[in-house]
Amino acid sequence: MTSLGLNSYINAQGFARIGMVTTLIGAVLNILLDPVFIFVLDMGIQGAAIATVISQAASALWTFRFLTGDKTILRIRLSSMKPHGGTIGSIVSLGLSGFMMSITNSIVQVVCNSTLSVYGGDLYVGVMTVINSIREIVTMPVTGVTNGSQPVISFNYGAGKYDRIKQAIRFMALSCIGYTVVIWGILHLFPVFFIHIFNTQADLVEAAVPSMQIYYFGFFMMSLQFSGQTVFQALGKAKFAIFFSILRKVVIVTPLTLLLPRVVSPAVNGVFLAEPVSNFIGGAACFLTMLLVVRKELKKQN
Repeated sequence: MTSLGLNSYINAQGFARIGMVTTLIGAVLNILLDPVFIFVLDMGIQGAAIATVISQAASALWTFRFLTGDKTILRIRLSSMKPHGGTIGSIVSLGLSGFMMSITNSIVQVVCNSTLSVYGGDLYVGVMTVINSIREIVTMPVTGVTNGSQPVISFNYGAGKYDRIKQAIRFMALSCIGYTVVIWGILHLFPVFFIHIFNTQADLVEAAVPSMQIYYFGFFMMSLQFSGQTVFQALGKAKFAIFFSILRKVVIVTPLTLLLPRVVSPAVNGVFLAEPVSNFIGGAACFLTMLLVVRKELKKQN
């Protein structure tokens, strides 16, 4: 948590490479230590846990050392550790958007798994687990671009550089849409390759291929949701960010997950269909609203 939380302050000061190194230290060290503790020292799962703790501790120490050293612009000082109500309120309200995205994802997973267990049994619960694991991998570049764009948009908004805000939004949106269109095509053409990364069981692979093609249909619309929410957070529009977090997952996906299996045959396809429907509705609504809000906000500031 120390490494993850403080790394944002490294990136916000413009030290993107240092921020990347912070992440790589924990990841690479963990990869190197895992086989040593698990196999060489024969410690099994306990060894994997120890390797993880050591790796994350090293990453946290690196982060803290940089932010207290001479190379950083804003150094961590005890004298600056005084609570400020207004600042805390802003952080909590803006952070609530990310929290809502995480908690609503959890709610959707509970609903999806419980519905699939009724209509498809353990096999389709396993299929959903594989699909979600693939999604975690393929959405990483989108998360990276949007997270990298947020401090740029915020900085230029504060500096009154509104043309740069437009450029950043344009770059972020086009990059994310372009990437997700390409990865959607790859997932559609080569689903078995991705499924085999996590499971090679024949009956699961057979069931997962059509389910995966339904789930990822129109995958590029998901990038519009990410882009819209990033801009809302960057401009301090916490209410919009929170609203669209709740809209897509709670208002759209959850009810559709429960209703579509009753009208779609086979019923399990209804569960997987809820995601692309929500991407089209929620993604379009979030992105279009963001464009209207940005235009209005920048016009007012000008």
